[in-house]
Amino acid sequence: MTVSEPLTPSEPKPSPQAVTALVVSILGFVTCCGLILSPVGWYLGSQELRAIAAGRSPAAGETIARVAQVLGLVGTILLALALLWVFAMGGYVLLNAWLSQVFH
Repeated sequence: MTVSEPLTPSEPKPSPQAVTALVVSILGFVTCCGLILSPVGWYLGSQELRAIAAGRSPAAGETIARVAQVLGLVGTILLALALLWVFAMGGYVLLNAWLSQVFH
């Protein structure tokens, strides 16, 4: 008769939604697809944190979901600043062109 090792419970794993939120947030942050992916990563991370708080998702994904939420938020803020800069500079260029035609 051999003695087998006792079964140890495996460490809980994060939900696939937490991992998906992290991947989407990273892709949105480091690629040019931030226009779509950063807000989506922010949303997915927030939804996963709500699911963890409500007990519908394992708590092991809380850190991953929080990182996804923060990266998505930072990517969204950078996207908003970039869009503001483009529209502000575009508006400035148009105004400058119009004024140069009017006064010259």
